[in-house]
Amino acid sequence: MRNLFPVAVAVAAILASAPAGSTDAPSNAYCYIGWPSDGAVLPAGKPFRVWFGLRNMGVAPKGVAFKNTGHHHLLVDADPPAAGQQIPSDRNHLHFGAGETETMLELPPGRHTLQLVMGDENHMVHTPPVVSKKITITVR
Repeated sequence: MRNLFPVAVAVAAILASAPAGSTDAPSNAYCYIGWPSDGAVLPAGKPFRVWFGLRNMGVAPKGVAFKNTGHHHLLVDADPPAAGQQIPSDRNHLHFGAGETETMLELPPGRHTLQLVMGDENHMVHTPPVVSKKITITVR
C-alpha cells in the first residue's frame, strides 16, 4: 500500500493558503476608477460622479454566487481589507451591492483617497484581491 501522507500534507497546505471565506478571482482581473482621475481638484459643496471599471471579471449583485463575479466597494480614505476578510459597511466603505458601476459622491474640503475593491456575494474580498490603484483627489 502506498503512503498517502505526503499527498495529504500537500493538499492541506494548498487549502490552508486560501483564506477562510475567500472566493477565487481570476489572476488577471483588475478594477479601476475611470473618473475622477488621480490628482483631480473638485469643487466643495457639489456632488461629483465616480465611475468604476472592471476587466476580466463580471459584476453580480450581492447574494448572487456566480464564478468570477463580484460587486464594487468604494473605499474613501481607507485601506482595503485582506483577502478573505469581510468589507465593512460604513461611511469609508461604500457598498454597491446592486451591481452599480457609478455613484455621486460629496466629500468635505481637503485631500481624500479613493480606491475600489471587489467583494463576492457576501462582501468578502476575493483571492487574489481585486483592487484598483488608490487615487488622491482634493476637494476645495
